[in-house]
Amino acid sequence: EYIQLMSGAAVEIASTPVTIAKVLKSKRPLFIIGQEAFKADPSLKNALEKAITRKKILRSDAILLRRKGNRIYLAGSNDKSHYYAVAELLRRWGCRWYMPTDFGEVVPEQKSLSIGELNYAYAPPFEIRTYWLSWMADKTGQAEFQRRNFMTTGRGGMPRTNHAISRYVKDLGKSVMSIPLTDPKTAKHVATQVDKMFAEGKDFSLGMADGIYNSTYPKDRELMKLQWDKYYMRWSVSDPFMELYNNIARILQKKYPKSPSKIGFLAYANMTIPPVRNMKAERSLFCELAPIDIDPIHGMDSRQSPPRQEYREFLHKWAKIMDGRLAIYDYDQGMLVWRDIPNPSHMAFMQDVKHYRDAGILGINTESRNAIATTFTNLHFRGQLMWNPDANVSALLNEFYQKFYGPAAKPMSDYWNAIYKAWKETIVTEHEYFVAPAIYTPELLDVMNEKMKEAESLTAPLKKKPSLTRNEKLYLERIKFTRLSCDLTNLYMGMIKAAGTDLNYKKAAALGKKGLAIRDQLSIMNGTFTTYKRKNSKVPGMPENGPPWWPGEVEQYQNLLKYINGEKGKLVVKLPLEWEFRRDPENIGIKEKFATQEVDLTYWNENKDSYTLDTRKDYPSDQWEMLRTDLYMQAQGIRHEDRQSYVKPVWYRTEIEIPTGKQKEKLHVLFPGLFSEATLYINGKKIAQRKQGKLWWQNDYRFEWDVDLAGKLKAGKNIIALRVNCVHHMGGMFRRPFIYSSTGK
Repeated sequence: EYIQLMSGAAVEIASTPVTIAKVLKSKRPLFIIGQEAFKADPSLKNALEKAITRKKILRSDAILLRRKGNRIYLAGSNDKSHYYAVAELLRRWGCRWYMPTDFGEVVPEQKSLSIGELNYAYAPPFEIRTYWLSWMADKTGQAEFQRRNFMTTGRGGMPRTNHAISRYVKDLGKSVMSIPLTDPKTAKHVATQVDKMFAEGKDFSLGMADGIYNSTYPKDRELMKLQWDKYYMRWSVSDPFMELYNNIARILQKKYPKSPSKIGFLAYANMTIPPVRNMKAERSLFCELAPIDIDPIHGMDSRQSPPRQEYREFLHKWAKIMDGRLAIYDYDQGMLVWRDIPNPSHMAFMQDVKHYRDAGILGINTESRNAIATTFTNLHFRGQLMWNPDANVSALLNEFYQKFYGPAAKPMSDYWNAIYKAWKETIVTEHEYFVAPAIYTPELLDVMNEKMKEAESLTAPLKKKPSLTRNEKLYLERIKFTRLSCDLTNLYMGMIKAAGTDLNYKKAAALGKKGLAIRDQLSIMNGTFTTYKRKNSKVPGMPENGPPWWPGEVEQYQNLLKYINGEKGKLVVKLPLEWEFRRDPENIGIKEKFATQEVDLTYWNENKDSYTLDTRKDYPSDQWEMLRTDLYMQAQGIRHEDRQSYVKPVWYRTEIEIPTGKQKEKLHVLFPGLFSEATLYINGKKIAQRKQGKLWWQNDYRFEWDVDLAGKLKAGKNIIALRVNCVHHMGGMFRRPFIYSSTGK
């Protein structure tokens, strides 16, 4: 197929014993593929086996490409590997599959194809190299895309690790989240439930349930208290869970010593941190390590991310415990609750994949949404790097721009490299849409807009040609896609600024709707570009309900508008965009009366220009500074000295003037975007307390706080102070607050 696409030449295919025997005598160029290659030259088997350097646990995917005279042998260690061998030859001829469907395919047009010397044998370091599509994503072209990028499909022999243990413990009469993990009776109970599957050699999962374990069993409590999981704000259950799994496996292995059954489980949530005690997992156990809440933006070698450096240590310890039977449940950033704006991740993955190889793990299983407007080339680079962790990503990128964009390669290179640089260098270690203003700054948007116009001017002549080649048509389609992506990003960021900075909710909602209309265009253009479900469409997608999603965010701004346009309230005053701010790591603010003490900004005024986002972590905690209210505090450089996310109390303070007479109205202060537990003070008096769950994502995604100030403000100057107790990830304000007069509606 691809020889004909590239050169126009039709190729005769010999697929029966008679025709194969006939063509083997020919002196024409012959491609001998798969098992037929080994029949024609049995010595190839030895050459292929020599390429395999790791002990096989599930599968080996070695390939061999060799030319002998007029014969080109393309073969692998299994049927799928034969396919990889063919894909490798096509790759050498310039074919690329950057994204699923024809949109991402590059087939060079060349009248002649040649092969010089060819003697290549290779086996990848990972047995599992795959991804799956969550959130009802469009799977069009997925299988072909995976194979052509050297990925495995399905589980690749790895047992399932899904949340499954609940079904086996419900008869214990306890909540699954409180089962006695280390009680020998629990292991016996579960072993009885899965006995038949293990006896028959079937694979199955005993993955932990999705939630918070709070066992009261004495030994569970003893083992849980060996370590605190700061990411999940709970005692770690790794030690008791591993004891449960080992106990179950020992019972089954003793009864059926020859069973090949594999038992999968997930090191997830409050089991991500490895056990404290030295232990080995029983031979039937296979684990997927799922670091769901550990900085998805940076790689393990990034100086900006202590969490990822800690994760590197977790990885190596889990690998040692599992003795080669560990896989990574990898989270592509694009599967997070995002907004269909670019969310690249190859910069981190190219670091991480080398650590995975060095740890000797089985491989990587990525959860993705596809959603090409978000992920773009993420999955392509994962495929290339899982196959060869030493692949030169810079060279691959340079090649990508030329092959994918043709005449617009240079400005598109500048466009995407600016985005990649912003993501790579950001100090942000959190995730989801709140980080957008920290990445897509006005400066970055200016570069994107300039380079987009330049790219369009360079491809404009193609539109005037009477006929276009297949590749020229694709160049125009890709520029159209990138233009829509660029416009969508501009509109989303414009919406954020209008709402979070300017308090112009009417404009914010209008920009949001325009952005959603462009997202519709992307979805109509290609179903793989987004994930959401379109109205009046039979194409399945992700239903988007509530404030975590973009339509819900627009609805939130429409509702906030009612508090300032007279429907529910009238705007009295926009609170300042910048507030006085002080860290309180020793928790002395209440005692020292930070809410009313005179603020000295001398140090800030004399030194503020010497601090960058990266060095602001070093700002003295005993000095006041100024902080914006339209971006959460960690994204503005408020971190601990070791670059860890700041998780201590802080204080915001500002002064406002209330016009005479206004203090008698039904005044409220509304914080439209506020993370964490908080306490509000007016003129030094505690007015209200706001409770929040410690894990930020378990709270209402509106993150609003409306406080009744009736009778609490006076005419003239008032001091408003906000004590925020940040205990996990993001903290503080991220949308500018305001005071309104309630209409009582």
